[in-house]
Amino acid sequence: MSLALEKMFDSMLMKKVPELWESVAYPSLKPLGSWFEDLVKRIEFFRVWVDKGVMDSYWLSAFFFP
Repeated sequence: MSLALEKMFDSMLMKKVPELWESVAYPSLKPLGSWFEDLVKRIEFFRVWVDKGVMDSYWLSAFFFP
């Protein structure tokens, strides 16, 4: 196993977002499980927006880290 994969595995054992993911994702202090649930909700929000077009209101936290 490479050093990067080992660091990722260790982070997951400690329920933290791996550094490799943090470098390309939004910052968060949430534990890994909550962070991942939030990521899935953000992706779903953008999917609905692309599929259905303009909405009446927008989830602002999906665009930025509050």
